[in-house]
Amino acid sequence: MRYLHTMIRVKDLTASLDFWCNQLGLVEVKRSEHESGRFTLVFLAGAIDEAHSRETQAPLLELTYNWDESETLSTGRSWGHLAYEVDDIYQLCQALMDEGTVINRPPRDGHMAFVKSPDGVSIELLQAGNALEPMEPWISMANTGVW
Repeated sequence: MRYLHTMIRVKDLTASLDFWCNQLGLVEVKRSEHESGRFTLVFLAGAIDEAHSRETQAPLLELTYNWDESETLSTGRSWGHLAYEVDDIYQLCQALMDEGTVINRPPRDGHMAFVKSPDGVSIELLQAGNALEPMEPWISMANTGVW
């Protein structure tokens, strides 16, 4: 068995791609438009995994955009989160905040943070290697909402 991808539904493809690619740094590796079914599939990979993901089509995050969808999207209790290893958790969290993303669980320990995508998908950010030295403003920042 080989892990291929995780699929999430998105309400606004443009806003979702801005978040996942421009803010988090994932890379679009494949896209398909399905006129007859009225949906678009966009497959994303972590930048460090891009070449491997293009070659093997795994591991990927699949964004599914249903053109005529009016249903409110929600996550169930069995859903947890996606996790990504990042080079500098403080730098990424600051960049996300600068773009208006709420840091639900700040990286007070220099190791772990949680944010949510525009569609409410919980994302765990983990510092690559050893935790960074705890520092302000992160140490004093309270949790916001749920993740």
